[in-house]
Parts: sequence; structure tokens; C-alpha cells
Amino acid sequence: MHLFEHQIATGTSQQMTKVTGMIRKDVEESGVKDGIVVVYSPHTTAGFTINENADPDVVHDMLCGLEETFPTRRPYYQHMEGNSHAHLKTTCVGPSQTLILENGQLILGIWQDVYFCEFDGPRNRRFFVKILEG
Repeated sequence: MHLFEHQIATGTSQQMTKVTGMIRKDVEESGVKDGIVVVYSPHTTAGFTINENADPDVVHDMLCGLEETFPTRRPYYQHMEGNSHAHLKTTCVGPSQTLILENGQLILGIWQDVYFCEFDGPRNRRFFVKILEG
């Protein structure tokens, strides 16, 4: 088993950053050809999703849709840090994603990438990539 840790600095309060290249580099370094790859965020206000990589409007629309569903400000939010929306968004997208690795390649659709989702930035974050052979 192989574990990789990454640092990522986010520049805005809410953003989605492609990290597929970082994951592919980890796979190559591990030497594992077949197995499972798990990407995980240890943060309660940041997570991961897999989605379209061809049209940047998709990322924009996703962030807008999440903001509409879980607005940044609501009078009924009680969490004293003022980031309840970020906790809700992270719960929705999830803190991790699992990928299939076959013949040394991640199995992703032609238009798919893995995105680190920041909902409470800007911040310096970290995430982990665990590669399980099998």
C-alpha cells in the first residue's frame, strides 16, 4: 500500500481545482498497475468530486448550484465560525472519491477529472492519496 500527501493552496472562498495530474503522478511513482485509488480530504469544509473537465462553465454552474442550495449566509445558521454553508457543501460532495486503477491508468470518462472542492477558503489545505494494489 502506498500513501501520498499533497499540499494545496486555494485562492478564493469557493473553488474547484483539478488534481487528476497529481493523482496520476502518485500512481506512476507507486508502480501499482491494478487496484483502487482513494483520494481523501481531512477537512470538514473541503472535499472531492469527479466531474466534467472540458467546459469550465460546468465548474461555475456547480459552484453556483451548491451556493443556491446551501447559501453562504442564512439567519438560522448557528455555527459560530460562520461557515455552516461550507460544512453542508462538503457533506453533499463528500470528503473522498474512489477510483479504479487498471493497467497503470485511472479509469475515468473522457470528459472527467478529479476536483478538490474548497468551500471555506482561501486556505492552505492538504489531501491524501492511498493506492491499494489488487
